Amino acid sequence: MTETTEQPLAAPKKRADAQANHDRILAVALEALTADPDASLNSIAKTAGIGAGTLYRHFPTRDHLIGAVYRHEVDELAVAAERMAQTRMAPTAALRSWLDRVAQYGMTKAGLKRALDSAANATTVFDPGATHTTLAGAIELLLERGQAAGELNPAISAEDVFLAISFLWRLDPDSDWEPQASRLLDLVVAGLRAQA
Repeated sequence: MTETTEQPLAAPKKRADAQANHDRILAVALEALTADPDASLNSIAKTAGIGAGTLYRHFPTRDHLIGAVYRHEVDELAVAAERMAQTRMAPTAALRSWLDRVAQYGMTKAGLKRALDSAANATTVFDPGATHTTLAGAIELLLERGQAAGELNPAISAEDVFLAISFLWRLDPDSDWEPQASRLLDLVVAGLRAQA
């Protein structure tokens, strides 16, 4: 009869450590690239408290890291939409609150966008089509909830909303953009409401 060992239990701990490193790298990289689109991988690794080798095991190039940070932030917006769709908040208020978050994301992550724009191989690490699909899906989730409640116009599609909020990508993040974004988002939401 052979003895059993505890070795199989060690693997999940290792995976958890690797995931923790991955998450820490993304969080540090987001902050660093938001502040400085030219932040180096070595400075990100140092701030994350890991060796450069660990960073490169997760993200072989700077472009891979930039793409992963951007995808993570877009995924977070999708998760926020799911949470808001399940909240007790009125559907129109939930959509408006999520749109505020999209505006905040767009403005505070301007450095990250500049880093992404400068990525040498952006198309290999970042798929704009996938980002569009993710955000349109989040809009659709919130929009359908409002339409089912009779609060929002049933003829409006997620693509309509996506186009209507595209002004957010044109606002100057270095300006006093919040009052203008709020006014324009109020106009968008007013236009989405169902007719009495």
